[in-house]
Amino acid sequence: MALNLAAMNFSRAIHTSAASNQIIKLTRLRCVDNSEIGKKAMRSGKPPRTIHIYNKKGVGFIGDKVMVAVCGEKKKGILVGLKANQDKKIPKFDSNNVVLIDDGGNPLGTRIHVPIPHVLRTILKEKTFSKGADYTKLLAIATKFV
Repeated sequence: MALNLAAMNFSRAIHTSAASNQIIKLTRLRCVDNSEIGKKAMRSGKPPRTIHIYNKKGVGFIGDKVMVAVCGEKKKGILVGLKANQDKKIPKFDSNNVVLIDDGGNPLGTRIHVPIPHVLRTILKEKTFSKGADYTKLLAIATKFV
């Protein structure tokens, strides 16, 4: 009887947490453009990590602006693909993808290697305004849309 009680207490001590369905702080991302710093980080096996998400919710979804730590530097990026379950018209990706940008919203690379969701066009056009960042260049360097 005492052995069974000890076994039951041991099974109660094991905890599992639910999988995170969004981008939060310290999430590892995959740099999918051909910027030098992004290629260097992916080759070295130290992918970029999220430091800050620029929205009121504190969790990142597709099209959100994030700050990442990459190769010991702070860079900004746009989330272009997520592993999380998305809305019906947004595809689910195998990895969390980011494109690095500068402060003006211009991409650091000249090409995006993976397909990006077609709905990202409407999301980024809503976030582009006259005196702010211009995300249309990011859409222009994309080679494929899903």
